[in-house]
Amino acid sequence: MRVCVIGGTGHIGQHLTPMLVEAGHEVTVISSGRTPVPEGGAWDAVVAVRLSYGADGWTDTIRELRPEALIDILQGRSPELYEALRGVCAHFTVCGSLWMLGRPRVVPTPAVTQAPCPFEGYAVRYDQMQATRERAREDGVAFTAIMPPNICGPGKIPLDTRGGRSIEVHRALQRGEPVVLPEPTSNLIGPCDAADIAQAFLRAVDGRDAAADQIFNVGSAYALTMAEFVEAYAAIYGVDIPVELVSWERFVAEVAPELGANWHFQANMCPDITPLVEKLGYRPQFTPEQAMERAVRWMFDQGLLER
Repeated sequence: MRVCVIGGTGHIGQHLTPMLVEAGHEVTVISSGRTPVPEGGAWDAVVAVRLSYGADGWTDTIRELRPEALIDILQGRSPELYEALRGVCAHFTVCGSLWMLGRPRVVPTPAVTQAPCPFEGYAVRYDQMQATRERAREDGVAFTAIMPPNICGPGKIPLDTRGGRSIEVHRALQRGEPVVLPEPTSNLIGPCDAADIAQAFLRAVDGRDAAADQIFNVGSAYALTMAEFVEAYAAIYGVDIPVELVSWERFVAEVAPELGANWHFQANMCPDITPLVEKLGYRPQFTPEQAMERAVRWMFDQGLLER
């Protein structure tokens, strides 16, 4: 099958693209060029097109590729892209985020709206996703959305204990410096390896009929409490990491004032992956701790941390 992957050299894409090739698909990746296309192995069979997302004539260029399946990992202009590919593409798959669903009311959290999304960018993308899904349903085109929680694993600095992706915070963790957490430390954090997220996209492409008109949460088999999250880093770095508990108000004021940082510590990230398991046979390969360890190992390998 001819598959086009927008963002095919990014964190998820670097895992997904080789998987698609190895599954026998003809793969074209669309990339801005900021991340070089890897060389060797399955990547030698990939066609790379340098194209900025949303640039003049970008949808015409993608239409000329005549993809049978399109995976848009960036998912920022879904309606525009969908209209350009009508009559050409039989399966339209996008990458969303668990955050689009709003503050979870229950855990594990199903892939349906829980509350208004507090993040403007995500809210706009979610509205686009739903509008595109409805249009695809009317046209009889398969539409699928994959909704990851916190993306982890090799290729990107993993979430730190302040709600960001700071190498300096990781260096402090490596030294065993104290971590401040808000009471009562029971909020759930769901690191999921990018390779597992890529697996979900592959299964959607290969299982088009079962994936049609579906929004799937993807994730690890379980989530970690905040306390377990810190304990996992302590085990990975081989140090004791003391924890200081403070009130939520103090945590927001002094540790993680930005909503995008403190949301990790107030909104449970424990996606219900049952539909993805039952409909597409998804099985996560990595636990949250393994995904975190793989990401830390990558940081060492890249020279971001010193052994």
